[in-house]
Amino acid sequence: MKMGFRFDLLVFAVVLLSTPVLSDLVLTRVDRRVDLTSHIVRIASSLKVENTGKDSVSEVLLVFPERQAKNLAYLTAVSSPGKGKAKASAVNLPVENVNSEGMPPALVAYSVSLPEGGLGKGESFTFEVLAVFTHSLLPFPEKITQADTQLLVFEDSAYFLSPYAVKVQSLTVKLPHPRVESYTKLENTKIQGSEIKYGPYEDLAPFSYSPIVVHFESNQPFVVAQELVREIEVSHWGNVQVTENYNLVHGGSQIKGEFSRLDYQARPHIRGASAFRNLVAKLPPRAHSVYYRDAIGNISTSHLWGDSRKTELEIEPRYPMFGGWRTAFTIGYGLPLQDFLFESEGKRFLNISFGSPINEIIIDTLIVKVVLPEGSRDISVSAPFPVKQLQETKVSHLDVIGRPVIVLEKSKVVPEHDQYFQVYYKFNSISMLREPMMLISGFFLLFVACIVYVHADLSISKSSASYLAKVQWEEVQSVIQQVDNLINRCLMIHDKLDASLRDLSRTGDVQACKAARKHADGQLKELSKELKPLLSTLQTSPQAAQILPKVEELVVKERELQDKLMVKHTTVVECYEKKVSGREIENRIALQQNKITALRQEVDDLLDFIDEL
Repeated sequence: MKMGFRFDLLVFAVVLLSTPVLSDLVLTRVDRRVDLTSHIVRIASSLKVENTGKDSVSEVLLVFPERQAKNLAYLTAVSSPGKGKAKASAVNLPVENVNSEGMPPALVAYSVSLPEGGLGKGESFTFEVLAVFTHSLLPFPEKITQADTQLLVFEDSAYFLSPYAVKVQSLTVKLPHPRVESYTKLENTKIQGSEIKYGPYEDLAPFSYSPIVVHFESNQPFVVAQELVREIEVSHWGNVQVTENYNLVHGGSQIKGEFSRLDYQARPHIRGASAFRNLVAKLPPRAHSVYYRDAIGNISTSHLWGDSRKTELEIEPRYPMFGGWRTAFTIGYGLPLQDFLFESEGKRFLNISFGSPINEIIIDTLIVKVVLPEGSRDISVSAPFPVKQLQETKVSHLDVIGRPVIVLEKSKVVPEHDQYFQVYYKFNSISMLREPMMLISGFFLLFVACIVYVHADLSISKSSASYLAKVQWEEVQSVIQQVDNLINRCLMIHDKLDASLRDLSRTGDVQACKAARKHADGQLKELSKELKPLLSTLQTSPQAAQILPKVEELVVKERELQDKLMVKHTTVVECYEKKVSGREIENRIALQQNKITALRQEVDDLLDFIDEL
């Protein structure tokens, strides 16, 4: 791993050295702080940029190595509030991915738009950047025993990678605790407690890059949800029901060897230091009807407490989660409707959080389904970040046309994405009476049906049309059963032909194989004769009008399968007579065998379909 990493850095450095300067901007000061206290890497940077050129500048470029950008989950920039009389409220600055001219392919660029008016000649501007990365900490070693602690590797640059010159810059790496296996030592490097400090470094050229590697201990929960499906169902009768289905894995160093429950229970902090035993979910205030269960059933090892400001749910999986271990469970809870549903400009809108309530969790794929009441229309979504949006329909109890479902999907989700989003829609309040009226009407019709049933004579006459139709349908079913049996007998003959070819490959007896072929031909002809009158019966029966096309298709497919089998049989026998090698025979019949397999599958599917009827 180290040799590969050094080679990548060498190639990366060569690319950077050949990259031209992109503008007259200069970063007069850069202070970076890397937080490695959890498995989510957060890099907070304070940048002071100055325009040394003649023209006004409206944007600042941020660049990341491609291998680092693929794990970038969240990126935001805000203007610095300043100090003293110049103090002002922080403003979010728009950030978007761009393809900048002159940028090397090994880098991914993002544009930060400066406030209106841009940055004039000689002016400076300070802003803060937060970049959050997933799966950037690599377990090393990748596999450990139950008693080992977990060690992670972090790779970055001591210099701030930028297309602009940097006058002064520093870097601080915050670790979970002071134990460090190893770290890259450069000029002006020192370690203080659980922090490693690099710099300050002065007068750095554009695209300066100095790789560093930190190998440190971290037993923080490595919680990764490979998929989380959140369903938020809105009921105008006063409740918002939230159901969260988790597919969870411990993303850290995988455990090797056997797991000892006895050792773990005796010394859990030593014989299970790398595992996590519980998770904490911070639910919205006034959450009620909370449950926690998995595929087996309800899990009682959970604790719930809360007040007017928050509700916390502490859950414990059925077993401690070591590296590579997986679990799946469901959390559900109800919320008061008035806390999350509002009205504005003739529309109602749901205002609710997007991400997971579980602390410090990485979500590879998050799917949020918002189920609106039946009859909702003019639906729109407002989210603070880009999401993939779909719409589907869910049919539940007492629904007529189904409830509209807004599906929002996003990958690489981190706690910073747990922001509020809004779903706007129009809804007629009269539609709320639909379900009560359906219940009333249903019970009324049930009582009327009972009265009619008690007083009506429902005996069936043998001369009635319904009785005759029933008899005709039973006759059709009998004929279809006979067709089914004949087709199955044909398939058995096909299997015997295949068996004769296997015997031929084993014994080389061509004459026996030809005899089997001749016998099979005779049997198939007899079955074909038996099949014709049955098909004629179905074709003349009005009761068989719906099933007849499937039966005819079955017969055609079986005949086509029969022809392909005969061709294959002839080819193999001729090859054996000519003493062709086994591999050459397989090559010659490969295409035929694929068609035979596909036809056999189609025949089996049609038989299953007819059997169900």
